[in-house]
Amino acid sequence: MRSIESRIKSIEQRNRKVEYDKAWELSYFRRFLLALFTYLAIGFYLRAANIGRPWLNAIVPSAAFMLSTLTLPFFRSLWLKYINK
Repeated sequence: MRSIESRIKSIEQRNRKVEYDKAWELSYFRRFLLALFTYLAIGFYLRAANIGRPWLNAIVPSAAFMLSTLTLPFFRSLWLKYINK
């Protein structure tokens, strides 16, 4: 009987961890951080490469990355609905 209780607790802990991971993956804070770090990385790269106005030019790829992360759930639902039946 003890092993069943420990197995149930183990499953419940795993489920909580999965729920937290999913919440993090879907959070806008995570997406904001990804966009910020992308912007900074591209800005520093463009600055090191002596590209004119690196911080302004870094906006486009960062915005594109953010757009892709926001639209992926939509395309995933389409894929699940029509392709992966």
